[in-house]
Amino acid sequence: MVMKTTSKSYSVAAVALIVGLVLYLVLISSVPDDSELQSIRSLRFSQGMLQPTWESRRIAKAPQEMTSATITCDLSHVNYDVCSINGSCHLDPKTGTFTLMDPTLTTFVEKIRPYPRKAEDWVMSTIKELTLTSGPLTLVRSCDITHDSPAIVFSAGGYTGSIYHDFIDGFIPLFMTANSYFPDRDVILVVVNPKEWWMPKYIDLLGAFSKHKTILLLDKENASSITHCFPSAVVGLISHEPMTKDPTQVSNSKSLVDFHNLLDTAFFFNTSLSTNKPRLILVSRYGNIGRVILNEKETREMLEDVGFEVITFRPTKQTSMREAYKLMKSSHEPRDGWGWAAKTCYESPAKAMKLEYIEYRVNVEESSLVDKYSRDDLVLKDPIAFRGMDWNVTRMKVYLKEQDVRLDVNRFRKYMNKAYMKAKSFMEMNG
Repeated sequence: MVMKTTSKSYSVAAVALIVGLVLYLVLISSVPDDSELQSIRSLRFSQGMLQPTWESRRIAKAPQEMTSATITCDLSHVNYDVCSINGSCHLDPKTGTFTLMDPTLTTFVEKIRPYPRKAEDWVMSTIKELTLTSGPLTLVRSCDITHDSPAIVFSAGGYTGSIYHDFIDGFIPLFMTANSYFPDRDVILVVVNPKEWWMPKYIDLLGAFSKHKTILLLDKENASSITHCFPSAVVGLISHEPMTKDPTQVSNSKSLVDFHNLLDTAFFFNTSLSTNKPRLILVSRYGNIGRVILNEKETREMLEDVGFEVITFRPTKQTSMREAYKLMKSSHEPRDGWGWAAKTCYESPAKAMKLEYIEYRVNVEESSLVDKYSRDDLVLKDPIAFRGMDWNVTRMKVYLKEQDVRLDVNRFRKYMNKAYMKAKSFMEMNG
C-alpha cells in the first residue's frame, strides 16, 4: 500500500494485508540492454597451471560441460559469487574445504561465502567462509562417503528467518542455480549456517529439490568428521535483483511459474475447494512488530459484508510451510502493495504470473506515523527523499517497524468490491 496526500502520491506504508498468493511464490523477468555483457574472472587449471583470465559472456557454464579439471569462479556480480568445480572433489566438513583432486594440478586457493548478499558486508561477515583448493589425492584423507550426484553448496544464514528472505536469498536462487548448472539432474544439497529450526521447517521443499539427505556444514565445534566426495560441485547461488530473473545470464528456460509448480509438488497441493463464496485470506500481523492493521475487526466485518468468505491467518514461528501454502493457495484474489517496493515485489511478479493485482493507496491519515512526526517531516512529506540512496536499517525501521495502519474502511470497501467481482468471475470460469 502507498501513502498519498491531496497534492501527490508517494510511498510510505507497508500494510500487512495479503489476499491470496504471497510474494515469495512468484518472480518476474527483466531483460537488460543487449550491450550489458558480464565480465567474468575465470580461474582455470590447464596442464597443471593456474590461468586467471577475464571473459565476456552471459551464460553460466555447467561443470559437466568443461573438458578438463577446473575451478571456475565468477566474481563479477554485485549480488553473488559462484564457483564451479569440474572434477572429483573432496569435502572436509571440519575445515569447510572443497578440494579438486587431480595429481597434475598445482595448489590453488579461493575463498567464498555462499550467500547472495555480496554487497552487504555486515551480513556477509556472519556467513561461514569456505575454501576451494586443488591438489593431489595425497593431500586429503580418503572419502567416507562417495556420491554419484553433484553438489550445490549454499548458506541458510544471513537474513534467514524472514520468509521473504528465505525465498529471495535462498530457494529462488537455488532453483535458478540448479536449473542453470544441473538441468534435469539430481543434486545433493550442502547447506552452510543452518539454524536448528530451518531443516524441519523446509524439509518438504528441500525434498522437491533433491531426493538425497541434505548435508549440513555446522560450526567447527559441531561439524561432522565424515568426509564426502562428489563428481562436481557448484558453490554459491545465482541471484539477480529482487524478484527478477535475467534470461541473458542463465542458460535455462525455467521460469518462476515452474518454481510455483515445484512448490505445488513439494506441498502436495490439491486445488479442490468446497466454498460457494470467493475466499479471502487476511494475513494478520499482531503485537509490537509494526504494520499492524489497527482496525482489523472492522475491516474483516466489511470484507464479509462485501461477500467474501474471510479466513484470518495469524502465522507463528511454529506454523508449517505446508499449512501456510495450502491456506494461501485456497484464496481467489491476490492483492497487496506499497509504492516502489510494491511494484518490484508484488505488482510486477503478480502480473508476470498472470494474477490479478489491485493497488490500494493509504492516505497519510491512515498511517500511525502521523501521530509521531510533523507533517513537514520528510518521513511524511517526501518518503523517497527521506529514504534517499541509502535504504538502511534505520530508515527501514521507520516504515516497517514503527508504523501501523488504520484503514479507511469505507474507501477500502470500493477496492474490495472490485476484488470481489474479479474473484467471483474467476470462480465461475473455473467451475
